[in-house]
Amino acid sequence: MSNNKTIKSRLHILMGERKIKSIHELSRLTGISRPTLTRLYNDESDRLDFNTITTLCDFFNVPIQDLLEIVEVKESKK
Repeated sequence: MSNNKTIKSRLHILMGERKIKSIHELSRLTGISRPTLTRLYNDESDRLDFNTITTLCDFFNVPIQDLLEIVEVKESKK
């Protein structure tokens, strides 16, 4: 059985709501490395450290489902 779901980041939404203009600024405010934040922002991560998730949820004062969401993957037509 294939998995037709993936986890998507909502980091861009949270940053926009808080008027954080750059990954650099968020890195400075949270202590999370720029490469880690960039991968999360661009949905390029295939795994995340619990500390990273906790730090971001605490920083934005949101539950995990506001940071990450499970979405259906649309199959490409061939």
